[in-house]
Amino acid sequence: MQELSPSQTQTLALAALLQSAQLVDQIALTGKALPETYNPLLQSLFAFDSEHPAAIYGGIHGVDSGLKLLIAALSGEASSTYRAVMRYALGMIHLQGKLSKDTEQLNIIANRLQHIHFNTEHFNNDINNLSSSVAAVYKDTISTYKTRIHVNGNAIHLQNASNADKIRALLLAGIRAAVLWRQMGGKRWHFFTARKRLLQAAQSLINH
Repeated sequence: MQELSPSQTQTLALAALLQSAQLVDQIALTGKALPETYNPLLQSLFAFDSEHPAAIYGGIHGVDSGLKLLIAALSGEASSTYRAVMRYALGMIHLQGKLSKDTEQLNIIANRLQHIHFNTEHFNNDINNLSSSVAAVYKDTISTYKTRIHVNGNAIHLQNASNADKIRALLLAGIRAAVLWRQMGGKRWHFFTARKRLLQAAQSLINH
């Protein structure tokens, strides 16, 4: 697997974050999400010991749609079209910051994801059951914070239990991507001061 530079790893994490936010918006509005964009994000929550950043998402192709969105955003093409997506992404970064200081919740999340992973490997790997289990982790931990991400969309889709589970699972996956971004030195002001560097890295990843 291709060795990534620190800039490319930051960009990969940002792409995963945006892809999570984009899918939250899609499910809320349409009730639909393509498996090839949803599954890599869900599975990233169980990549506990990945030696390569791209392997977290099953390869760079796992976040292709996020890379395309990131390129559009950094090129100034998506500012109004994806306003809700950017709001969700910034909300996930904010929640990751709160979570990083909450050792108790971090331990609970890690232990429960390990347990889900064990059950998935040995008993049931149905994607809907997996989404439901991950959603329960989010609901019992991050949803207890006063600061929450309010998802807007079509009430019919938002009230569907399967859609609600996928949205919560995606929010947790987005926070996981924000963790990787921070670990690689990502800062909020990079959106403004490092746009050219991030854009070049995103283009190199998608061309690969």
